[in-house]
Amino acid sequence: MLTALFGSLESGIIYALMALGVYLSFRILDFPDLTVDGSFVTGAAVAASMLINGIHPVIATLSAIVAGFLAGCITGILHTKGKINPLLSGILMMIALYSINLRIMGRANVPLLNEETFFTQLRSFWESSAIGSVIPVFWAALIVMAMITLIIKFLVDAFLKTEIGLAIRATGDNKRMIRSLSANTDRLTILGLGLSNALVALSGAFVAQYSGFSDIGAGVGMIVIGLASVIIGEALFGTKTIVRTTFAVIGGAIIYRIVVALALRVEFLETGDMKLITAVIVIFALVMPKIIENMKEKKRRKQRQISQFESVQEDGERLA
Repeated sequence: MLTALFGSLESGIIYALMALGVYLSFRILDFPDLTVDGSFVTGAAVAASMLINGIHPVIATLSAIVAGFLAGCITGILHTKGKINPLLSGILMMIALYSINLRIMGRANVPLLNEETFFTQLRSFWESSAIGSVIPVFWAALIVMAMITLIIKFLVDAFLKTEIGLAIRATGDNKRMIRSLSANTDRLTILGLGLSNALVALSGAFVAQYSGFSDIGAGVGMIVIGLASVIIGEALFGTKTIVRTTFAVIGGAIIYRIVVALALRVEFLETGDMKLITAVIVIFALVMPKIIENMKEKKRRKQRQISQFESVQEDGERLA
């Protein structure tokens, strides 16, 4: 049980990068970007293909970021310059990426079990250094990935507070208004989608190296998982500031993985039920806050009615 929870924590932190990417497109830009299902695999495919050709894991991972960024930019160009509906431009790019990813990998599945990856090199470094004598090596992936995720989270926070970041946020809130101020919303949308998919591809590259393979079907339903992480995080931790919201997204990704791990331990559920579990978690996260809010509103109304009744009763006693 503890092993399963530890694994969920590790994978949750890695998938949090993908959730941050979905947050940028879905919440900041208000763009339902289905490119995510393809760009996640693109990141994994680029990293895996470079690793089996002897390229250093860091360079392979950075290349995955560039590939994801380009994929997001093309979706943005399809929407802004081609005037294609946001949903349709994402679907078109997702379909195109399926063939591109197959071309990159050369086959449907690329195993990395005998290759030097980011995590194998990390464990080797951990064991050979002084850190290994203090902290066991099985903590290495968790600690380093948590640090990387937090650094990227703070970079995203800082970027969204810059002039360009504020313009991207304004584009998502009210495109007409920001356009009336002579801002180029097309470029901002393309840049925002590029950054979003760069984070998604980075997550895909790390997931491939963590799990030991890259598979062409790994991205199916990834947008729903990303949305689940964002929605769960926002519902549980709030969205008052950007800093708090990005923390919430990371927390949501971790909680989602833990909930899935716990759900799969239920006897009548199988690994193939993962998509069903995801859909139920998203529905639960969407419906529960509204139910709780309705219950609070009913309680407030009841209290107002009681106070009004007591006030009328006091006035009646005073007149009597």
